[in-house]
Amino acid sequence: MDYNTPSSALWSGQPPSPEKSSQVLIRDYPHRAIAIASNTHALILRHSTTANDGADGFGSISARTRTNTFDSLSSKCMVEFSPKSNNLLDDYRPLTPRPIYGTLGLISIERDVFLCVITQASRVATIRPGETVERIEAVQFFCLNSADYDDVVTLDPYDVDSDAASVYGQGLGRKEIVEHPCQELQKLLGNGTFYYSTDFDVTNRMQDRPADAEAFNIDNFDESFLWNSYMIRPLVEFRSRLQQQTREDLDASRILTSAIRGFCRSWAIPQTTAPLRAGRTGLPSYLTVTSRLSCKRAGTRFNARGIDDDGNVANFVETETTYWSPAGVVFSYVQVRGSVPVFWEQAAVLIPNQQKITITRSADGTQPAFDKHFADLEKAYGAVHVINLLTTNKPGEFELINLYRIGIHNCPLSRPEGVQSRDHALLRDTEYDFHAETKGPQGYMAANEIRRYIEGSADGFAYYLAQESDDPSDTNSSNKASKTRRYVVVLQQEGIFRTNCLDCLDRTNLIQTIVSQMAVEAFLGHRGEKATSDFWSRHSNLWADNGDSLSKIYAGTGALKSSFTRHGKMSLAGAIADVRKSATRLYHNNFTDKARQTTIDTLLGRLVGQAPVVLYDPISDYVAGELQRRSGEFSTNETINIFVGTFNLNGRTDGIDEDLSPWLCPPELRSKQPEIIAIGFQEIVELNPQQIMNSDPTRKQLWEQAIKRTLDHYYSREGDEKYVLLRSGQLVGAALCIFVKASVLPHIKNVEGSVKKTGMSGMAGNKGAVAIRLDYANTPICFVTAHLAAGFTNYDERNRDYATIDQGLRFQRNRGISDHESVIWFGDFNYRIGLGLESAKELVRKRDLERLFENDQLNLQMVAGLAFQYYSEGRIMFMPTYKYDVGTDEFDSSEKARIPAWTDRILRKGTNLRQLAYNSAPLRFSDHRPVYAIFECKVNIVNEKLRDKISRQIYERRRADVGGETANLAAEESDEEDLIGYEAIEPGLPPSSSDRQKWWLENGKMARSTINPPKPESPAYITILNPKRPTNPYAPTDEPDWVNVPRSESRLSSFSSISTSPYEHVNLSALLSSSASSTAPRKLPPPYDPSTLPAKVGRKPVNEDSRAAQSDVAPPPPPPRRQTGMSTGSTVNNPTAALHQKRVPVANVLPVLPLVSKLVEQQQPQSAQQPVKHKPAPPVAKKPAHLTAPVSPASADEHTSSTPDLKALKDSLEHPLPGLPRRSTSTVSGSFPNGPPSKNGSAKEEIPPPQPPRRANTGASMASSGRSTPAGGIPLVGLAGQSGGIERKPQLPIRKPSAMVQPETVKQTPPPPPAPRKSAVTSTVDLLGDDARVQVGGWEALKPST
Repeated sequence: MDYNTPSSALWSGQPPSPEKSSQVLIRDYPHRAIAIASNTHALILRHSTTANDGADGFGSISARTRTNTFDSLSSKCMVEFSPKSNNLLDDYRPLTPRPIYGTLGLISIERDVFLCVITQASRVATIRPGETVERIEAVQFFCLNSADYDDVVTLDPYDVDSDAASVYGQGLGRKEIVEHPCQELQKLLGNGTFYYSTDFDVTNRMQDRPADAEAFNIDNFDESFLWNSYMIRPLVEFRSRLQQQTREDLDASRILTSAIRGFCRSWAIPQTTAPLRAGRTGLPSYLTVTSRLSCKRAGTRFNARGIDDDGNVANFVETETTYWSPAGVVFSYVQVRGSVPVFWEQAAVLIPNQQKITITRSADGTQPAFDKHFADLEKAYGAVHVINLLTTNKPGEFELINLYRIGIHNCPLSRPEGVQSRDHALLRDTEYDFHAETKGPQGYMAANEIRRYIEGSADGFAYYLAQESDDPSDTNSSNKASKTRRYVVVLQQEGIFRTNCLDCLDRTNLIQTIVSQMAVEAFLGHRGEKATSDFWSRHSNLWADNGDSLSKIYAGTGALKSSFTRHGKMSLAGAIADVRKSATRLYHNNFTDKARQTTIDTLLGRLVGQAPVVLYDPISDYVAGELQRRSGEFSTNETINIFVGTFNLNGRTDGIDEDLSPWLCPPELRSKQPEIIAIGFQEIVELNPQQIMNSDPTRKQLWEQAIKRTLDHYYSREGDEKYVLLRSGQLVGAALCIFVKASVLPHIKNVEGSVKKTGMSGMAGNKGAVAIRLDYANTPICFVTAHLAAGFTNYDERNRDYATIDQGLRFQRNRGISDHESVIWFGDFNYRIGLGLESAKELVRKRDLERLFENDQLNLQMVAGLAFQYYSEGRIMFMPTYKYDVGTDEFDSSEKARIPAWTDRILRKGTNLRQLAYNSAPLRFSDHRPVYAIFECKVNIVNEKLRDKISRQIYERRRADVGGETANLAAEESDEEDLIGYEAIEPGLPPSSSDRQKWWLENGKMARSTINPPKPESPAYITILNPKRPTNPYAPTDEPDWVNVPRSESRLSSFSSISTSPYEHVNLSALLSSSASSTAPRKLPPPYDPSTLPAKVGRKPVNEDSRAAQSDVAPPPPPPRRQTGMSTGSTVNNPTAALHQKRVPVANVLPVLPLVSKLVEQQQPQSAQQPVKHKPAPPVAKKPAHLTAPVSPASADEHTSSTPDLKALKDSLEHPLPGLPRRSTSTVSGSFPNGPPSKNGSAKEEIPPPQPPRRANTGASMASSGRSTPAGGIPLVGLAGQSGGIERKPQLPIRKPSAMVQPETVKQTPPPPPAPRKSAVTSTVDLLGDDARVQVGGWEALKPST
C-alpha cells in the first residue's frame, strides 16, 4: 500500500486500551485447558477426546457426506464461562506474557483444535466517540488438545517485534523447529487487511445499527461480512444459550470479536476546517471510509470471478462514508461494488492483457442467479442503480456487457408496472465506457461527467442522517428534568449504486469516490454548508487508501490510478508506479494466488471434509431449560396504554401552529397518560414530481416540535410526566414519530426503523410505509404507518401494496412485521366506499354508518381474506374522514366530487391488545380528518434480579448434582461427558443413563418385571407362556404370548415353559395351586410371595448357568444324590402328597423357574410336621408300561415282590426296547401319547393302579426294606427294590427324542455323572441322575436360589 501522504501518520498505531485486553492462561494437568481471563470473568475451554472417534478420514469426505456426518466429524470441546473466584485459576499459568485483544474463534486442523486470539492490534479509526475500530496486526493459534505446538513459532526475519523469544524463552534451542499447522492462517490474518471493534457491530452499516452507540448486540452480526464467522460460530451459539445477565457479562468482557476484511481509516478534521462547526466544543470531526469485503464468494483475482448459484458475486464490497460532527450530526452513505453477475471465468497468463474471458453458462441458465443477486440487493438496500464501466472495445468485456444487458432486461425488478417508464423501476443501469470517456485531453478528469447520468437516482436514494436531541427525562416524583442527549434518526438511505468494471478495483474506485463526494455535497447543501478544499483532499486520500487496500486483497498489489484519486491529476511517478504494480500482479496471479485461495477457504471452513468445532456447556443448557419451565416465578404482566393517531396533511403546514389537543389529547383518555404515543403522517410534503424521489426531513421536524408542544402543554399538571421522542422515520410524504414517557425509557430496548417504497413499482416514495419496532420489556411491538395506492377502483393495487409492505419490510436480523407479538397499522389506506356519490352522501346525512360500512372496500377485502389477514378493527362510530372542503365540514364540492370514504384507518393484531377508543378529531386545515385510537396492551415484564437469583440457585444445585463436570474439572474425562447435565427429553421419561448412572438401578434396586398370566378360558385349562414364540420380544411373529393347555398336561410343563425370557418374573402361586390332579383332594400351598425371590430373575438355576433351549452349551452336571429322611408312614398314608411333589422334566426344554422347596414340606399332613432331619425325596415318576410287571396291591403292602416282576425288570434292563417317544413337555402321568397299552397287548395281566413307593430310611437296615416297585412306577433313590439282595443300580433304556420335540431343540451332551455315594443303594432307577445320556433336568433346576 502506498502511504505517501500524511494520512498514514495520523494514527500513531497505539494499541487498544487496557480495559479491552484479556489474558491467556493454560493448565496442563490433569487435563489441558485454556482460559481467557478478563478482569472479572474467565472463559475456559477444554477439548473432549472421547467425542471425536468418528472424525477419521479428514480430507477424504465429500461435501455431501460432510453435511450428513456433522456430529461424527465435529471436534467437541467443553466450555465454561464463570466469574473469577479466588481458586478458579489457581492451577493455570500464563500462556503468553502479552495481553490479547480478542478471540477470533476455534478451528480444527487435522484433528487438532486451535484457539485463535489477537496478540497485536492498533487503533485506526473513530467513527464517532465510543465507536473505535482496530486493525489486526498479529494473531496466535494455541492448540487445545496437544502441547506439540507450544514451542512452534512463525519465524519472520522482517518481524523485528516478534515475541517468539519472550513467549517461549529457550524453547527454540531445545526443540526442532517445525512448521505450525496454522502458519498460513496466521500470515493471512496478520497481513493488515482485517479489522475489528469491541465497541459496536462493525459488520453492519450505521443505518442497520442502533442509533445510539451504546448498544452492541452480537446476534446482529452480518455473516456476509464476518470473516471469522466459521471460527466464532461455536462461541456465538454458546453465548445464545446463556442467560441474559451472563450473556451481558460475556459481551462486556470483550472476549468475542467480530472481524471484517477490507479497509477502515479515519481523518480527524479540526474545527477550523470542519464543514459543520460546533462552537461549544473543541472536539474534531471524524471523516471515515469503511469497506467490508464479502466472504460469501471470497477469493483471489483469477480464482473467484462472476456469480455463483446462490447469487453471490466475487469481490463484492460494501463501502460506507461516514461523517460525525460535535454538533450532534451523524452522516452515512453506502455504495457497493462487485463482479459482473454472470457465470464467467478468466485464466491467469504471463502476458499482460491476454487473459481470455470464458462464459461458462448461457443467458437463460444465468438468469435465476442473476435475479437472486439483485433481489438480495433490493431487500438489503432498496432500489439499485447499476454503473457498468466495461468497455466495448475489448471482445471479452463486450461479451460481458451483452449478457449484463440481457440479465437486466429480463430481471423482474427492472419492469415497471402499467404505463410507467423504466425510470420508475427498482433496477436501473447506466453504461459508462470509462476508457472511452477518459481518452481525451482531460484524462481522468472527464470521469466527473458521470454525475449527470446518476444525479437523479442520487437525489432519490438520499442518505442516512441522525441527530442528537435533548430529551427531558423525568427520573423521580419531584419532576426535575435532566437533559440527556440521544440520537434520533432523521433520514434513511433508500437506494444504492452498484459499480463494476472487470476487476472492480481501479476504475470502480475512482467512480465510487465521485459518488461519495456527490452524497456529502448533498448532505452539506441541505444544511446550507460547503466544504473546504482541505476537507475534499482528506476525502480523496481516504478513498485512494481504500482502493489500494482492496486491490492488494484481490490482486496482490495496490490500485492503479491511485495517484489521480489522491491528487486529482496523473503524474509521471504515478504512471511508473502503475507499471510496477501491473508486473507484480502478474507474478502473484500466476504463482501465489492458488495457495492464498486454499488459505482463504480454510479460514472460511469451505475445504472438503473440514471438521467444525462444537462447544457444549451441559450445566448452562440445563439452567436454560429450567428457567423456561419456571418463567412464571420471575415474570409478571403489566398493562400499558398506547395512543395511535394518523393524519393526512395534504402537504399543508398552516396547521402546525394550531391546537392539536382535540386529536392528541381526546376526552376518551380522561386522566390516563399513555406510555407510548405513535403518530403517523401522510403527505407531509406535497407529492409533486420533484418531491417523490427525495425525502426532506424539515417538515417532519416541524411537526415533531408541534406534537411535543401540545403534549407538554396538556400534560403539565402536577404528577404528569414529560414525553421524549424515541425515534422517527420518513419516506418522502409518510412519516412516523414515536413518543414515550420518560419513565418508561428503561423498559424500552432494541428500537429499529425501516421503510418500504411501493410508489411507481417501488422506485418512488410517494406511496409506501414507515415502520418502527421496539421491545417494551419482553414484548415486541411494531408500528406501521402506510400510504397506499389511490384511486376509487384500485383496491387490487392497494392489496398488492399491503402484501409488498408486509412481506418486504425488514428490520435487523431479517425480522419482519409478522414477527412481533403486537402490530398496529395506521395511515391513509385509500380504501373507498363502493357507492355512488349521491347514495353515499344521503347515507351520511342519515348517519347510517352501518350501511356505509357494508360497502366499505377495506371491510370487504378483509372479509374475503385478500388484505390484512388476521387483523381487527374497532367499530367505526365516526363520519367518513375523506374528502372535505378545507376549513369546513362539507364533503368535496369540487368538480372531481370525491365520494366520502373512511380512507384513514387503524388496525391491530395481537391477543394482548384491547381497543378502548376509535374516533376522529375535528381538525379542519386538511381535506382529511385525523383519526385516533387508544389501546390497552398487556406486556410481559421479567424481574431480572429474581431471575438471576433463581438462575444461580439452579446452576449451583446442578453443579453439585453432576459433580462439577465442566471444562474446568480436574478429574479424568470419560465417555459420559456428552450426557452430563441432561435430563429427560420428555416429561415422564427417565433421564440420560451412563455406565455410572442407571435410572433403573436407583436406590440399589435391581430391574424387575412382574407378569401375571391371564385367566384361562375354563378351569380345565391353565395359561402358560407360548414356548413357540421367539426369544427376541421385538421380532415380528404371529405366535401369541400366552396359550391355554389342559390342566392334566400342565403340571410340569407349566414350570418348564412358563417363561422363555430371562427378564420376566412370573407369579407362580396360581399355577401351583392348580397344578395337582383333580382326581384327589389336596391341601393348597400358601400364597407365593415374589419378593422372596433373589434379585436374578428369569429361569436361572442356582449355579447361574442360564442357557436357552436352543443353546449348544452342555447342561450343568447333576447334583449330588439326595438322602431322604422322611418317615415311611407319612409317604404311604398320603399318596397325594407324593404325587404333588415337584417332578423333574424329562423333555429337552428351557430351564424352569426356581421354586421354593418349602412348598413341598408345607403340603405334608400333621405326621410330617414331626421333627425330622432330612428333606423329602422328589416325587415318583411313573414307569412306562413296558417296564412294569403285574403286581397285586397285597404284595405291595407286605413289602414283597413276586419273581415275575423281578424277571421282567431284569429282562427290560438287559434287553432294552427301542427308545420311547419323547414329549415336548414332561407330564406327571408319564403315559404314552396314544394312551396306555391295551389289556390284550403284551401285558398278560391287568395292571393295577400304581401305588406310591415307600421311602427307605437310609439309617435303617436294607434287609428290612424289601418293598417291591409299584406297577407303573420306577424306584427312586433310597427306595428298596424287589429284594434286599439286589444292590446294583439299573439303567433306563436310551430314549430318543420323538417328532414332537420343537424343531429348534438341539440335543445336549451332558457331562459325566458324579461319583457314586458310599451309602448302600438298592436296586432302583434314579431319574435324578444322568445315566446313559438320559436328557433329564436336574433337581437343582427346581431348587430356589439362596
